[in-house]
Amino acid sequence: MIVLAIDTAGTACNVAIYDAARDATLGIAGADIGRGHAERLMGFIDEALSVAGVEMDEVDRIAVTIGPGSFTGIRVGVATARGLGLALGRPVVGVSVLQALAISALAAAPGHPVLIVTDAKREEVYLQRFDAAGEPVADAEALDVVSARSAFHSFAGTISGSGARLLREDAAVEANQTEASQTSGDTADIAVVAKLGACADPATALPKPLYLRGPDVRSQAGFAVARA
Repeated sequence: MIVLAIDTAGTACNVAIYDAARDATLGIAGADIGRGHAERLMGFIDEALSVAGVEMDEVDRIAVTIGPGSFTGIRVGVATARGLGLALGRPVVGVSVLQALAISALAAAPGHPVLIVTDAKREEVYLQRFDAAGEPVADAEALDVVSARSAFHSFAGTISGSGARLLREDAAVEANQTEASQTSGDTADIAVVAKLGACADPATALPKPLYLRGPDVRSQAGFAVARA
C-alpha cells in the first residue's frame, strides 16, 4: 500500500510517500513555511511524488494530520486530502498530531507511558496521555497551565512537547518525571504520520479536524452593516 501523508497542522508544510509493504519512506518534501500552506502544498506533493518515483494514481491511501494546531493549516490539509481522495477514489484517514508526537517520544525513550503537552498559547496547553505502546488512554483536551500542573503533578512517565516546559516550572512535576522526559517541538515527523496513516482504520480514523477550542479570530458584531 502506497500512502500519501500530509501535515499542515503547524507552521510546517510536509508531505511523504510511504510504502507500507516495504515499511519504507520513498520520498519527503516540505519546509517550515509559517504561512501560505494553501499556496505551497500541491507543489510539495508533486515534489514528494517525483522523489519517490510514484504517480498520483498509484497512491492507495491518503493520510492527513487533523490537529490540534493551526485552524487555517488544518483546514487546508484536510480539504486537500479529501479533495484528492474524492478525485482518486481512495480512502482518506486522519492522524492526530499528538499521537504522532507520542510515537516519536517513545522511539527516543521506550517503555514509559507518555504525556504529550503542546503550548496552545494564551496560558493554555493541549495534552493527551498515551500508554507505552503509543495508544491513547484518554481523550485530547485543552487545559489552562495551572490546571494541567495540578492534574499531572504526579505523572510517572515521559512528558514531551513544547508545553512540557510549562509543566516543568512546577517543582513537583519536575521531581516526578522520569529521566526520559524531554521537550520537543510540535511538528509531527511526517514519516510517523505516514506509518500511522497506513495502520489506521478508514471507518474510524476520519479526516475530521480536531479542534480543542474555538478560533482566536472572531467577528466584530459592533461593526456589522445593517441590512436594508
